[in-house]
Amino acid sequence: MTETLALLLLAHALADFVLQPRRMALGKRDPLQLLLHGAIVLITAQLALGQFTAPPLLALAAAHVVIDALKARLLAPSLTAYLGDQALHLATIAATATLFPGLAATGLWAAHPWWPPVAALAAGAIIATLAGGYAVGFLMARFTDADLPPGLADGGRVIGLLERGLIFTLVLVGQPAGIGFLIAAKSILRFESTSRDQRAGEYVIIGTLASFGWALIAAYATLALLGALPPLGILPPPP
Repeated sequence: MTETLALLLLAHALADFVLQPRRMALGKRDPLQLLLHGAIVLITAQLALGQFTAPPLLALAAAHVVIDALKARLLAPSLTAYLGDQALHLATIAATATLFPGLAATGLWAAHPWWPPVAALAAGAIIATLAGGYAVGFLMARFTDADLPPGLADGGRVIGLLERGLIFTLVLVGQPAGIGFLIAAKSILRFESTSRDQRAGEYVIIGTLASFGWALIAAYATLALLGALPPLGILPPPP
């Protein structure tokens, strides 16, 4: 079951956060865009598992399409809608892995025991960085009307991706203490601009805490999943 879960998580991360362009993400009211996204969901699941005729994957893709269609028509873009949408997707993935635990063991890649832990690691990295970017972006949207100091175009997004990636890596290699140095470095670099403007300072603090918190949750969840899979041999053993 755990192997199937890891592979389905990678397929979901790829379909929702790597292979879904902005136009598709915002155009789910268009049946063509919605069905195209559903096809991507199905294909990534089939490729991840090495299963190309399994009916459960068709059902999983159909459920994904229904969830996205309901969200597009009933909810405005927001952090609550985003988290609810992802929670439902994860619930359908967990249900599929529970009801059909042998999907990975009967797939084309069953002879490669390293594949599920690699998939878990890749899925965790995508969720920590890209998925976290969407979550933090929705959270901070309410503050974008504030008169904040100008910065590089898209600079905040890139900084967020880098810091979440570093946090994820530090936790996975068994060096979470390094996160403290990352916080100190960011505080020093941001000190001049934030110390002169309380609104800018509060904006940075909220965004930083949200970004760090998301990355930590994703990293430790990935460690928990890796602990239930065959060891890769490239990460330190858990304490």
